Amino acid sequence: MHEAPEISGARCPGVVLLHGIARGSASLRRLERSLQAAGFATLNIDYASRGKPIAALADDIQPAIARFAEREAPLHFVAHSMGGLVTRAYLAKYRPGRLGGVVMLGTPNGGSEVADLLSGSRLYRAFYGPAGLELTTANRSNVLPVVDYPVGVIAGNRFIDPIAGLFVLPKPNDGRVSVQSAMLAGMADHIVVNASHTGLPRHGIAIAQTIAFLQDGRFSLT
Repeated sequence: MHEAPEISGARCPGVVLLHGIARGSASLRRLERSLQAAGFATLNIDYASRGKPIAALADDIQPAIARFAEREAPLHFVAHSMGGLVTRAYLAKYRPGRLGGVVMLGTPNGGSEVADLLSGSRLYRAFYGPAGLELTTANRSNVLPVVDYPVGVIAGNRFIDPIAGLFVLPKPNDGRVSVQSAMLAGMADHIVVNASHTGLPRHGIAIAQTIAFLQDGRFSLT
């Protein structure tokens, strides 16, 4: 696991950023820079997303987050795709005392029909590993309990892959996760933007809405 350089101020609210499966901290760099410009300290973590089950990935990121959480400030989480599931697993076990809000971008909270379709493939299992098998629509409530902290969900409704977007996933969807699957029981707010799954963390409106939620506990109406 690699920790991207931490930008910090002792009393600035902190944000832990967690990328999706088969991605890296670089995929959240534009979002991270925008958070820093808005006055947040950031911890953008690289973790071995394809190497272990989600619960074990939560254990792996604990030491870095624990050090970051020692700051005297609220601690928020912003996660893309599977990073949101890792966040939920982490908070179920290691919830920090100063927990603020959580923003999930394109997280398959209800699973992905694309994973359902491909999970039987040897190539899929070899590439995406144990965590990839946890992205199906099978019930994960025993591992990921209902949230009791502020969560904002951002979903995309633009797809690039026409096969998945038109024939595999319920509409609307972002090419990997349907809008409905991104929703989460107990969430504080949700919004849909015109972005694809991989484009969500770089989408200007999604970034602005992420900052709005962390500042106000809800998405902006303007």
